[in-house]
Amino acid sequence: MNILDNSLFDELKGFLKDHQVTMNQTILDQHSKDESYHLSSSPDMVVFPESADEVSAIVKVADKHNTPIIPFGLGTSLEGHIIPYDHGITIDFSLMNKVLEIREKDFLVKVQPGVTRSQLNKELKKYGLFFSVDPGADATLGGMAATNASGTTSVKYGVMRDQVRDLEVVLADGEIIHTGNLAQKSSSGYNLNSLLVGSEGTLGCITELTLKVYGIPEHIVAARASFQTIDDAVEAVVSILQAGIPIARVELVDEPSMTQVNLFNDTNYKEKPTLFLEFHGNEAGLKSDVEFTKEIVSDHQCEEVYFEEDNAARNKLWEARHNLAYAYVHGNPGKKLMVTDVCVPISELAGAIQHARSKVEELELNGGILGHVGDGNYHVLLMIDVNDTDEVKKADQFNEQIVEYALQRNGTCTGEHGVGVGKMKYQQQEHGRALQVMEKIKLALDPKEILNPHKLVHTKRRNL
Repeated sequence: MNILDNSLFDELKGFLKDHQVTMNQTILDQHSKDESYHLSSSPDMVVFPESADEVSAIVKVADKHNTPIIPFGLGTSLEGHIIPYDHGITIDFSLMNKVLEIREKDFLVKVQPGVTRSQLNKELKKYGLFFSVDPGADATLGGMAATNASGTTSVKYGVMRDQVRDLEVVLADGEIIHTGNLAQKSSSGYNLNSLLVGSEGTLGCITELTLKVYGIPEHIVAARASFQTIDDAVEAVVSILQAGIPIARVELVDEPSMTQVNLFNDTNYKEKPTLFLEFHGNEAGLKSDVEFTKEIVSDHQCEEVYFEEDNAARNKLWEARHNLAYAYVHGNPGKKLMVTDVCVPISELAGAIQHARSKVEELELNGGILGHVGDGNYHVLLMIDVNDTDEVKKADQFNEQIVEYALQRNGTCTGEHGVGVGKMKYQQQEHGRALQVMEKIKLALDPKEILNPHKLVHTKRRNL
């Protein structure tokens, strides 16, 4: 512990309880990494605030000492967002985990940032409501807003940015602001909600969220459809969307991944390119939609399609899709999961997935492909030995190739995982001169660059 650490620690202890600030090495190690393959790095200390006022006081101390601040939810991010490479203070929001208000008539809920998705939905169920964004992991809502998370339901309900009505945010100087209100729409001022959502903790610390919620659908039908080729599967989805069928989820899993699904879940699904689908609506309407969907997939050489209405059967079907990453991890002991994340126009998706599969085979990597087909976002799950320099190099080369493919087709280097440190090198190519505007915004709101430095944008001014 150096003199500065001692001074910081003592100052924080002046207004935080003993359990709220620590330099315990085990806890520091727990906050040194996320679920990505990026190298770990420990903070100097971890604090556990219980209110926005405490967050403000912590940030003011950090500002005075020119010390980095790294907001931390559950550490489920995939691009190194919360790894403190500049050390400093990690703010863990796990004690700020209260559902503050449910305004069922307004279809709004107010929560603290440490509330998890499953925790919120458990409370909302009592009111016949649910929160729509499902990134797979049971992430905190603060972290989901910070990375603009999405997931399987985004095709119908939108991404995290679409759900945020208001944020309470602590800025770099400790000031507390609100970015919105409770109104359904507004033409007043700059849209600070959209600016802060997806800013990855580089512009402020989110201490409260007001979010849009939805009525639980009267009826839900899930389906699994197998196709001869990826092209057939993607074209079937395009036809379903064009037909206006109210599809809530539509996920593509490629042939090698279906093999992994069967091994992990002890299932015997057909090992072909497969769509997992879900429809929300009323019972009478969905009967018509199901029949129409059967006709559409049949026109695209669907080999078999099964529909499930029973809740347990639907959960089992989606469990296979949600557990795919764990299936790969379980099937490749000793290796680390690297998840890529690009998004292209839907018309380019089939070609993008075929390109990715050819590159996986060309580089002799072990991986599977899955995609949120309804919005053009797909992932490649690569299992790599992080101690094998050659394999890591090939994985990085592969990631660059699929990002380049997406950018050439006016896509993006990240559809939902965010930039963190892993995607910073693509920001100039994707945004051009607009990146300079982002850097100016960063410096305007955080002139000392203490908020999650060297993430998302890199102005090269901070020198610790």
